[in-house]
Amino acid sequence: MSDAPLVLLPAVRQLAMLRARKISVGELAEAHIKQIERLNPKLNALVDFDAERVREQARAMDAGPDRGPLHGLPVTIKSSIATAGYRCEIGSLLHQGDVPREDAVVVARLRAAGALILGTTNCPEFLMAYETANLLHGRTKNPWDLDRTPGGSSGGESAAIAAGLSAAGLGSDSGGSVRVPAHFTGICSLKPTPGRVPGRGHLPPCVGPFAILGAIGPMARTASDASLLFRTLSGQDASDPVSPPIPAKGSGLAQIAMQNVALFEDDGMVPVTAETRAAVRAAGDALRAAGLRVEPFRPQTLEQLRKLWSKFFVQCGAMFYEPTIRGRSSNLSPIFLEFLSIAEGMPPLSAAELLNAWAELDLLRAKTLEIMAEYPVLLCPVASIPAFRHGERAWSVAGQQVDYLDAVRYTQWFNALGAPAAVVPVGQSPEGLPIGVQIAGRPFEDETVLAVAELVDEAFGYRPPPLCNVG
Repeated sequence: MSDAPLVLLPAVRQLAMLRARKISVGELAEAHIKQIERLNPKLNALVDFDAERVREQARAMDAGPDRGPLHGLPVTIKSSIATAGYRCEIGSLLHQGDVPREDAVVVARLRAAGALILGTTNCPEFLMAYETANLLHGRTKNPWDLDRTPGGSSGGESAAIAAGLSAAGLGSDSGGSVRVPAHFTGICSLKPTPGRVPGRGHLPPCVGPFAILGAIGPMARTASDASLLFRTLSGQDASDPVSPPIPAKGSGLAQIAMQNVALFEDDGMVPVTAETRAAVRAAGDALRAAGLRVEPFRPQTLEQLRKLWSKFFVQCGAMFYEPTIRGRSSNLSPIFLEFLSIAEGMPPLSAAELLNAWAELDLLRAKTLEIMAEYPVLLCPVASIPAFRHGERAWSVAGQQVDYLDAVRYTQWFNALGAPAAVVPVGQSPEGLPIGVQIAGRPFEDETVLAVAELVDEAFGYRPPPLCNVG
């Protein structure tokens, strides 16, 4: 087997080969090193990578006993998740050279499970964009089309996994940041219920409204791989106030088969491409064929959730960063200045408005969860469009102009809801770009979401980007 096919295998297949001694950790690591050295100069996905450090880890693993369920699996980590000994600079000149001394809880769990860390991956400055570019490391490119973005803010992670530079990895998501990149690059991801995968050690911390909006989540080429990472890494962190004492549980698929999956092709406000509609319908057909009951239904609370998400993510996000960036605008990336301009264009947020928004969010979450008692799984688009060209900010969809944040509004609802949501590749655009679908569930029912995602993934699944076939 040549190196390229090996590195494009699902993580569960790579692990099976390691356990069966069909390949050593060193051989698997070397295959990924070659893929990184071949493609990372084109993609700019990894921002801290040292081949000899990877080989040193692999030699130690081959010389010792198996250390856990991920023993020898080569993984990458978004550079906003503290990884001891690796640059985790959040894409900002203001954090240039930052190397954490301690792992985030989830990274410590990765290491304890035996994962081999390849390096850290690029992200937009301070994570506040759906495109990955910054003044520190530059622009990350999409392996399906180098003129297009792999998304953000986990764009470096998605590009690396899609192109076989990494078997799987970790991103983070406060507004679609593992789901939009998965959709743009043709891989799978999960935004868990906040706290199911511990968030302690994320940079910046997931506190205040971001304790509801944000989560660290697995990214991989298959839903089975994402499920494996979730099962391995989830579990309470007793020092994290939002991490619940919920043990791993079964999928409950038999129970879901007796209930309804709600399918909607758009939100009734912002259109999606015809190919996106077709992908959602095709995923619905696959679930029906698997025995689930799928009905057309769209919750009426979505737009209210999105507006509240905007208050917390955009306005509160800008407020959080203000002390850090004050007087240092010359060191900020254009893409982060763009975020600040969006925030500045919104009405000032008073203390009373913030308090009312917080109370409204709790009431709206309760109302949405009542609706989801009848429809415990929602199937919908990830975005209006497939991967866009670098710097694009408006598109014509179904004869209507769709602007930047509106194009990706389909992910934001589930951050405001604090609900798990997965992405699986299903269709493709006329240009051949991947199109994913989104599967969301009720908070703490992550296993159910992943089980439904696996059913969809079995019917469609990962395709290698053309870049992987170019020598």
